[in-house]
Amino acid sequence: MTKAIFALGAAAVALSAAPADARHYSNRTECSRWHNHRCVAWHRMTRAEARRAAEYRVGYRFGPSYDYIGLNAVPQPIVRRYSLHNNFRYVNRDGYVYVVNPNTYRVVRVIPTL
Repeated sequence: MTKAIFALGAAAVALSAAPADARHYSNRTECSRWHNHRCVAWHRMTRAEARRAAEYRVGYRFGPSYDYIGLNAVPQPIVRRYSLHNNFRYVNRDGYVYVVNPNTYRVVRVIPTL
């Protein structure tokens, strides 16, 4: 009888304990490798990476005095793939290109550069 209780207790502890790595990762993933415009490998982000990636979302206001880049400074494959034009402002930061409305200074699109 005591062996059965001990076995059930050990099983309960084993099932309730989460792996040490699971505590550091978020549920957010991003594409880490592309082939023919399709994602073929995914990277699971840590909580800190997910926090930094979500820092500037659609609707975030950069403001008029922010140091924007020109369209010629944006990587050309991204310009062609997403049909970017000179009528917006751009911020290239943290592995993302942020498309900013020049009238409201708000982010209207977030594009990963990986």
